[in-house]
Amino acid sequence: MSHEHAGAGDTAESELEDGDVIDVDFGENGLVPAVAQDAETGEVLMLAYVSPEALEQSRETGLAHYYSRSRDELWKKGGTSGNVQRIEEIRVDCDADSLLYLVDQDGGACHTGFHSCFHRTIEGEEVGERMFDPDEVY
Repeated sequence: MSHEHAGAGDTAESELEDGDVIDVDFGENGLVPAVAQDAETGEVLMLAYVSPEALEQSRETGLAHYYSRSRDELWKKGGTSGNVQRIEEIRVDCDADSLLYLVDQDGGACHTGFHSCFHRTIEGEEVGERMFDPDEVY
C-alpha cells in the first residue's frame, strides 16, 4: 500500500492491513463502552463496559465478557443466568474508543429477564419481551 497520497486527515487505522488488530483506546479509566447487538435481527440488546482483559477474553473464548463497574470485576455474560452471548464479530468505531459486539444471544440479555435492556420507552411503556423470571435465576 502506498502512503504517498495520504491526506492530513487520514488516520493510522485507515492504513491497517486486513487481519491487523486495532489498538483500542481504553482512555484514562481503562474502559470503553460496548453495545451488544443481535447479529441476526439488529436489535440493540445492551450497553456495558469493556476492559482490556474483557476484550481479550471475548476474543479468546468467543463469548462476551464485560467489566462490571459496580462490582469492580471482569464478568462473562450469562455466567450466572446461562444466557450467554456468542460473539459473531467485534467492531470498533472510527475513534477506536467504543466497541460493537454482534452476538447470538441465548435467552434474555437483560438481568430483569427481558430480551433487551431497552425494553421500555421513556414514558414507561413496556415494548420488549420478557424471556425469564429473574427471581428464579438469580
